[in-house]
Amino acid sequence: MVRGKTLMRRIENATSRQVTFSKRRNGLLKKAFELSVLCDAEVALIIFSPRGKLYEFASSSMNETIERYHRHTKDTRTGNKSVEENMQHLKDEAANMMKKIELLEDSRRKLLGEGLGSCSIEELQQIEQQLERSVISIRARKTQVFKEQIDKLKEKEKMLTAENAILTEKCGIKPPQRANECRDSPLLRESSPSSEVETGLFIGPPETRSRRLPFQN
Repeated sequence: MVRGKTLMRRIENATSRQVTFSKRRNGLLKKAFELSVLCDAEVALIIFSPRGKLYEFASSSMNETIERYHRHTKDTRTGNKSVEENMQHLKDEAANMMKKIELLEDSRRKLLGEGLGSCSIEELQQIEQQLERSVISIRARKTQVFKEQIDKLKEKEKMLTAENAILTEKCGIKPPQRANECRDSPLLRESSPSSEVETGLFIGPPETRSRRLPFQN
């Protein structure tokens, strides 16, 4: 005979209810014992009958198992509370960051000359001073960058000059004279207009022409 499916609801007949309680109670206690033995689990089972009679099973000690249960539930509640507190803290931080971002965006727009209609004279003066300080910093940085580039070019020029001198010496080529050395050379000193050179050339009218000739008849 096939066993029918039991409807899960309170049994109205008191005798049938008591018989069912006894059978299911024994079966539940047996399952708890089997679970503790087969799986090496710590099991504690407490049952109160409809008349208030206590039935219990514990694989070790009922009190120790109950204390362990209280510790576990306490830690779980504490852990859940910590998680909730952390979540609330993160939400608060996110809200503060959003406010800071909005303030920075508003400040950026004002520095770009946008949204100045609601600004007072004091705010406009503060924005102007901030822009002036920014321009001074930018110009100082630009001057520094120019100076660094010039110094690098000078160092590169020195290196190229030294390499050129080494290559010239290796090739046996006389290095070209600089402008100062050319001006100080003996040839240029001899050919300079200030040097004394004796020539037979005379510039100007001859002495015989400078005198008036006597009248001849």
